[in-house]
Amino acid sequence: MPLQNHLKEYRARIGVNQQELGKRVNVSRQTISLIERGDYSPSVTLALKLAQVFDAKVEDLFTYVDES
Repeated sequence: MPLQNHLKEYRARIGVNQQELGKRVNVSRQTISLIERGDYSPSVTLALKLAQVFDAKVEDLFTYVDES
């Protein structure tokens, strides 16, 4: 998948589990897990909410990698 993320690392920095992070951005724990595994690409809105939780830029959390 061309979208890599650092969500797990950022989550560890603030000491929250997937369930708590999901509550903060109004998604399920399963959605957070899917994003962390790279099996789901978040919407722009969700990516912005996640960045806000971590006081980071979206680009700090997610990186697009060209697979060509």
